[in-house]
Amino acid sequence: MNRQQLDALFEAYSIAADGAYVYVCDIKNDFSRWSKAAVDYFGLPGEYMDNAGGIWLEHIHSEDQDDFKANIEDLFTGREKSHNIQYRAKTKDGKYVLCSCSGVVLPDDDGGPLVFCGIIKNHDCLNYTDSITNLRSLYGFMDDIKGFLWNKQKFSVIMIGLESFSRANDVYNYAFGNKILRKFGAILQQAFRGTGCTYRMDGTKFAVISEKAPIEELDAIYRDVQNLVAQNFYVASDRIALSLCAGAVTINDFTVSADTVYSSLKYAFAESKNAHHGELFLVKDTSSNGQKDMLKRLNTIRNSIIDGCNGFYICYQPVVNAENEELKGAEALIRWKSEDYGMVPPIHFIPILEQDSLFPELGSWILRQSLLDSKKILEKHPDFIINVNLSYAQLEKSNFAEDVINLLKELNFPARNLCLEVTERCRLLDTNLLKHVLGTLRNEGIRIALDDFGTGFSSLGVLRELPVDTVKIDRGYVLNIETDDKDRNTVRFITDLAKSFSAEVCVEGIESANMRTELQPFKVHSLQGFYYSKPVEINEFLKKYC
Repeated sequence: MNRQQLDALFEAYSIAADGAYVYVCDIKNDFSRWSKAAVDYFGLPGEYMDNAGGIWLEHIHSEDQDDFKANIEDLFTGREKSHNIQYRAKTKDGKYVLCSCSGVVLPDDDGGPLVFCGIIKNHDCLNYTDSITNLRSLYGFMDDIKGFLWNKQKFSVIMIGLESFSRANDVYNYAFGNKILRKFGAILQQAFRGTGCTYRMDGTKFAVISEKAPIEELDAIYRDVQNLVAQNFYVASDRIALSLCAGAVTINDFTVSADTVYSSLKYAFAESKNAHHGELFLVKDTSSNGQKDMLKRLNTIRNSIIDGCNGFYICYQPVVNAENEELKGAEALIRWKSEDYGMVPPIHFIPILEQDSLFPELGSWILRQSLLDSKKILEKHPDFIINVNLSYAQLEKSNFAEDVINLLKELNFPARNLCLEVTERCRLLDTNLLKHVLGTLRNEGIRIALDDFGTGFSSLGVLRELPVDTVKIDRGYVLNIETDDKDRNTVRFITDLAKSFSAEVCVEGIESANMRTELQPFKVHSLQGFYYSKPVEINEFLKKYC
């Protein structure tokens, strides 16, 4: 790797670093570039250094050095996929500050270590001002949210993000990309001046907190900005067409946490991006069924995860063999209940929690509990397969596949008896990432199912690209199969398509004997629905089938 490539990679990491120190190391030549801010703060020799690892080790407290060296060794030998550790580091003034350091090794074409990249967050000096736009940063945003909640001030917050920003970096360069961010930040600050405070969030997202303006006014300002940057946005002499997405939330309940507000905001932004073509999407404090206190309930659910997933439980809906209707497996379905809210269906909390840093913890609990329960069923039905749904929030974690494999070994659970269901929302992830993760799991003997097939725009593409053992036909395609030729033709098409990819077919939503009978000519492999059983807790499932 030459110096120009090293600098390009450094600039790429710097855009998403949000005030943290960035480092990029050419491993083969042991040559690194570090953030100037880190050089100045810790008194390092310079931005470009030979043997930076050895130099940095001298700055780490003697009591923390062994853990640091062991962590680095695990990373470079491949035992760990990422570097994530806290330690104390000495500043140029001789004092020690707590730092969080995370990084990854990028491999060369032969799979060997090529580049070591990462960031260091200085907990003694978190940057409340974004260095690119001079706006308040994500840290400042979270502090201000906490302040509004503490002071019991009603407020609204809107998150605005640039779409397809990577294309600008590809066409121009990262320095030009920084100019776009700086110019866009200035436009937002001017547009919302007198209305609220503007923040630079992570990546290409910005936010505005307003205690004065109603959401209708924020939406009107957002649409003006949206039109402006789509038609009349210039950086120097270059005209750049930008598209935007925006999510918003209005807070009237001050018992919720800042993290709950932030998760709701990220959910609203994702909805704007993925389902509403960039229009402002507002999270209201009522759910789709009219229940009030949605955010307060979500806050309680978040606390339940922190408390060891207290209040969560799993129901199991049987999957039967389509030929003889004998038990073939079951799908694990998460539920949550409390004295205050009763039983809350997952549709009312999973979509928002998927935007929350706590979600992988819940996902791990679901998988572990499902495997523990299923071991009881395997005693009577050794070929039983438990289906567990995955979220893209789990799949994008670098160590997800490794964690699943280790859990199977820990519980002595046969990999062939586990099927992981990939939902349509997982199509939002990079296809190569999905192929790698699912391929790794499948190589261990774990089965992969594509859930809700046909409900998204990319189902055929996903089926072509990903290693899939089972295609699950969404219940919406069989509701009228007794009377509608379209439903019958759709099922016929999907079964033929799945067969061409050597995948089995499971049909969901079976509600009557007539539906089952109509499906028999299509040679599907398994059936699932209320006709056989509603989802039930493990004790009832065991009583019925074991």
